[in-house]
Amino acid sequence: MPAPKYRDIGIIDAKFGRNCEVVKPVNLYGCTIGDDCFIGPFVEIQKNVLIGNRCRIQSHSFLCELVTIGDDCFVAHGVMFVNDLFELGEPARGKPEYWRPTVIGNNVSIGSNVTILPVKICSDVTIGASAVVSRDITEPGVYAGNPAKKMQKKLNNK
Repeated sequence: MPAPKYRDIGIIDAKFGRNCEVVKPVNLYGCTIGDDCFIGPFVEIQKNVLIGNRCRIQSHSFLCELVTIGDDCFVAHGVMFVNDLFELGEPARGKPEYWRPTVIGNNVSIGSNVTILPVKICSDVTIGASAVVSRDITEPGVYAGNPAKKMQKKLNNK
């Protein structure tokens, strides 16, 4: 029986801004991470992902290619980003032209175990735990459920 091909995890060709903290083990490659960011353990961030300033990516989250996250965002534990909508009826392996981007605005908080399909999410949004975001979010507010729907206006400190 032939031996499997082994690959090492780690940080490869990742670009970091100032004052970032990364808790190993992680798998970060070809991504760009802004200033003052925190990346928790067991996180994978693939190439061509852009993360803004002052963001926190908690443990066990997966950020696939073509994800852009703005400034001051929080990604809780176990958040999964998806870039392949299976338009071919199967995974688009080796066919990145079928992958779609996800763009997250500024000041977005994403709860634990959320799944985010290729969408655009405006700034000032909170997404509740275990939600599935399958459509663009164009209005600030609190969203929850499967599919995620607006629950209320964004709370402020007053």
